Amino acid sequence: MSWDREQSRMLAVASISLLLSILVWFNYSAVLPLIVEEWDLSGINAGIIFGAFQAGYLIAILPAGVFVDRYSPRWIIAIGATTTGVASLGFAILATGFLSGTALRFVAGLGMAGVYVPGMRFVADWYAETARGTAMGIYIGTFSLGSGLSFLISSVVASALDWRIAIATTSVGALVVAPLILIVGRDAPNTIQRTATGLDLTVLRNRSYLAAVSVYSWHNWELFGVRNWLIAFLLVVPAITATRQPALVAGTLAGVMIALGGLGNVIGGTLSDRVGRVRIISLALLVSGLISATIGAFQWLPLIALTALVLCYGVALTMDSAPTSTLITELVADEHVGAALSVQSFIGFSTTVISPVVFGWALDTGGYALAFPTLAAGAFLALLSAALLRYTRKDKLGSAAPLQES
Repeated sequence: MSWDREQSRMLAVASISLLLSILVWFNYSAVLPLIVEEWDLSGINAGIIFGAFQAGYLIAILPAGVFVDRYSPRWIIAIGATTTGVASLGFAILATGFLSGTALRFVAGLGMAGVYVPGMRFVADWYAETARGTAMGIYIGTFSLGSGLSFLISSVVASALDWRIAIATTSVGALVVAPLILIVGRDAPNTIQRTATGLDLTVLRNRSYLAAVSVYSWHNWELFGVRNWLIAFLLVVPAITATRQPALVAGTLAGVMIALGGLGNVIGGTLSDRVGRVRIISLALLVSGLISATIGAFQWLPLIALTALVLCYGVALTMDSAPTSTLITELVADEHVGAALSVQSFIGFSTTVISPVVFGWALDTGGYALAFPTLAAGAFLALLSAALLRYTRKDKLGSAAPLQES
């Protein structure tokens, strides 16, 4: 694998843009216990506020796919990041309860639709398929790194000052994205002419594509349920409540765990270039699903053992993400990659609206021992979808070649 300097620079620009924007996605989850206490939220209402961000993302992601196949991804990213940053700052300054908080998080989600998937299209334009898994692993890994940093920064600032200041601190970076991507970034020199005039849904006739989207959807069910509720779970674990600063310890552990997801993406993407996308996807889902099924019953673990388990969890949860998204770009014609990624994201993130709410219902009903297995169910369904990938045939540019493992 050989990358030239310009490819590396554009990957860095895309990844930094994503990192600064993703700080917004999970700053609410990082200070969730403080908001629940101040606003007197139930588990379901707390899950709905998180789900509102996902709902905004879903509503905007299909139009973003149309635009990114027609126009330069850089402009879509700039507009999206600015919208996300402004709305998140509004949450920090103006939100006073369930309704206002839900509305502002919804708008922030609308903006995020212009960042993540258009960035994937931007990276895919710069890299050939032989190196794309690694490049996408680095880019998507930035999602996890930014998520982890959001938890770390928000937890530290909230513990020292206030949750509103924590959210504001993790929102301002998104406002830097527009000048970065527009001034420093540039489109790939061999990018196909963008002539798409609407959302092309012919990808839905591709069985392998649909199976990959199903994998992604149930992967997100598990991943986002964990990320939204992890700190709340850690704060009831005896080994953490026994420390001098439980909130800071929980936030730090959650932040490091989620940041390690970046490593999981890079490992998964790189290995999938060498041994096959589907093999790595299946291995990651098996490990993460087993941990999701059992971690709620492991509250008695000592701090060292709990830390080791949580950190392994962070890597396993994301190892399938980059191989799945890379596979999406390989299963469709180049001129429809933006549409394919946006449809994938629309369907895939629809589960993230529901998963935190189902988790909250299970938590209210039977505690964490019942709640976490609802996430394991997602990993199990993703595994079934990955098995289906082995028996389908890809249909790229009208061909019907067997689905390859690499």
